[in-house]
Amino acid sequence: MKALMIQGCGSNVGKSMLVAGLCRAARRRGLSVAPFKPQNMSNNAAVTADGGEIGRAQALQALACGLEPVVDMNPVLLKPESEAGAQVIVQGHRTGTLRARDYAQRKPSLLAAVLDSFGRLRAAHDLVIVEGAGSPAEVNLRAGDIANMGFARAADVPVVLAGDIDRGGVIAQIIGTQAVIDPEDAAMVSGFLINKFRGDPRLFDDGYRLIEARTGWRGFGVLPWFAQAHLLPAEDAQDLASGPVTEGVVIACLMLSRIANFDDLD
Repeated sequence: MKALMIQGCGSNVGKSMLVAGLCRAARRRGLSVAPFKPQNMSNNAAVTADGGEIGRAQALQALACGLEPVVDMNPVLLKPESEAGAQVIVQGHRTGTLRARDYAQRKPSLLAAVLDSFGRLRAAHDLVIVEGAGSPAEVNLRAGDIANMGFARAADVPVVLAGDIDRGGVIAQIIGTQAVIDPEDAAMVSGFLINKFRGDPRLFDDGYRLIEARTGWRGFGVLPWFAQAHLLPAEDAQDLASGPVTEGVVIACLMLSRIANFDDLD
């Protein structure tokens, strides 16, 4: 297998951290591994050696792989500028600002650039671990999709679906995702995993078996809550509230509605 894709049942379920962890695990096993995210939406950007921009999460994942970040790791980056518009960065370079409706029309044309970048990474490494965006259950966005199942099917990459048990409702997250997505998309899913579990995972044995029985998907395990996650660079402003509390000198950062690169203050 040359590639694996982690998709989530929703935003902030831990996809970025899962990919970073899997990248480091693969590297420790002697594999040449690289991260990839077809489309990212984040105002936290990292600059590559050649001056391009990619999402901060892909730069962290590159570090886990022992690699320098390159633009191919995140060929499409959206940087929100308003409630309805975002800068569109393609293979590291700004191509303009588009409203959401206009981007939806342009999105299918970006698949070629996405597959081009993915092809270079796959040719250069033993393994590419791909991160999805949001959730494939957002079926209203499926037409022209390049971030989740649209990419998985175009590149023929198997998918593992991650659910967030910390928020509750993880059984419905996973079974519900299978219920609403297209059967051909569901066929791309090799299995599921449960993320952010606190306590004794054996307490979830019955729920785990229920998901396997109802979906027919293989369970790949239950992953514990990672308390040190806040020490790593954050990708989303939602993560600010969970940062560490310290005594002594306090450095404050204004949490504006479209705050960008706030992790530079770390």
